Amino acid sequence: MTHDTILRTRYGETDQMGIIYHPNYYIYFEMGRTEFLHSAVGISYREMEEMGILLPLTETYCKYRIPAKYDDELMVRTAVKEMTVARITFSYLLYRTVDGALLAEGGTVHAFANRSGRPINIRKHNSRIFEKLHELID
Repeated sequence: MTHDTILRTRYGETDQMGIIYHPNYYIYFEMGRTEFLHSAVGISYREMEEMGILLPLTETYCKYRIPAKYDDELMVRTAVKEMTVARITFSYLLYRTVDGALLAEGGTVHAFANRSGRPINIRKHNSRIFEKLHELID
């Protein structure tokens, strides 16, 4: 399963060359991941945190293909690539909606942790969330 999130770039996200400054792509990935979790699991990331489930970032990457510019409408396509009881890997494809051009592709790996930052076994901590996420692996 994938989830598509639509967003529009803002002027403050550009650099001196008039293109979207590269760290902002990670913000777009975060937006896609947050919407994916809400859509796929049926609860918000905030609600997961209230249940004592945190997703600290352990790895990230992005391959930039074509620059995004101010006021571009973008679509972030998010999917779960891999998952164990200890971590989850998301993949992202970032498209410009007007022409469907692939602008960037990336991924993030997150540990399942408690509020103290200690690793947890998500299947034992909350089997419902584990099952919902596990059945969505791309």
